[in-house]
Amino acid sequence: MSEPTGADGVTQSDPNAPEFSLQSVYVKDVSFEAPRGPRVDTEWNPQVSLELNTGSEQVGEALHEVVLTISVTVKNGDQTAFLVEVKQAGLFGVRNLSDADYRHAVASIAPTVLFPYSRTVIASLVTQGGFPQMLLPPMNFEAMYVQSMLQAQQQATLNS
Repeated sequence: MSEPTGADGVTQSDPNAPEFSLQSVYVKDVSFEAPRGPRVDTEWNPQVSLELNTGSEQVGEALHEVVLTISVTVKNGDQTAFLVEVKQAGLFGVRNLSDADYRHAVASIAPTVLFPYSRTVIASLVTQGGFPQMLLPPMNFEAMYVQSMLQAQQQATLNS
C-alpha cells in the first residue's frame, strides 16, 4: 500500500508518526596534534586509547543537532605519538518521539550514522600527519546503548 500523495505529487505522511531523519552531516570541529611529528625513535608499537561521546541539542522546532565526539590518543612507549579528536555532527528531524525513544536515537541510531564519516576523517588526518594508516574498528552503538541501560538499572537497584 502506498502513502497518499498531495496535489503537488509530494508524499503526505502521518503528521503524528515518529520521525528521526537525517537532514545533513558535517564536521563540527577537528584537532590533530603530533608533538614530535611522525618521528619514531623506537620500534612502532602503538598503544591506542579511544573515547566516544555523544551529545544533542535542539536547534529548531523539529531539528536537533547530534554530535559524536571521538578522541584517539596513540602512544608509542611513554611518548604521545599523536592525538586526534573529531566532532562529527548531524542535523536530524525529530518529531513525536517519547523521551526513551529520543535517548535511544541519540545514543544508538545517530552515532551509527555519524561514525563512518568520523572514521574517514580520522584515517585521513593520521595519514596526512605522516603516520601509518589507522582505521578504527566498526562500533556497535546499539550494544553499547543496551549495556549502558543495563548498568544504569543495576546501579539503580544497588542504590535502592
